[in-house]
Amino acid sequence: MGSRSLENRSMVDEIKCSQGGTFLYDFGHPLLNRVADSFIKAAGIGALQSVSREAYFTVAGSLDSDNGPRPELPGARKRHVPGLKGETNKESLEAMVKSVGQESIQWGLAAGVYSGLTYGLKEARGAHDWKNSAIAGAVTGVAVALASDDSSHERIVQSAITGAAVSAAANIFAGIF
Repeated sequence: MGSRSLENRSMVDEIKCSQGGTFLYDFGHPLLNRVADSFIKAAGIGALQSVSREAYFTVAGSLDSDNGPRPELPGARKRHVPGLKGETNKESLEAMVKSVGQESIQWGLAAGVYSGLTYGLKEARGAHDWKNSAIAGAVTGVAVALASDDSSHERIVQSAITGAAVSAAANIFAGIF
């Protein structure tokens, strides 16, 4: 019984180790370790977000079908998953798995790009400040905009400015609070 709790404790310590500077895996370079760790964490968050959104729309769609058509919300997505019809058939399941996979990869890539850039800029400049965060946020915003369905010039510029502003503000506020 005592060795079992020791095994559980060591597994928990391994999971928490990314905050201490070591990772569950070692690719031989801290930049690669950081990017992979960020990718895995954000991809998991993206998958959970996508699954919970689809579950909500499925339940809300079945409840609203009894009461008539649902009013459209401004700014809401018109069709959450193409091919998902609220039925439990093979095509709907495949559409949901594809959507969850795409969204988790997008979240993971954004986090990996941002984390890798902040680490690289910190190493290159010798300082970790709001400037590194702003540059990494802008480049990440451009990458996310280019990966989206609507990659117009305006969308790319808007995403770069938003990414820079949000990440610089987060860096500044992290020092305050």
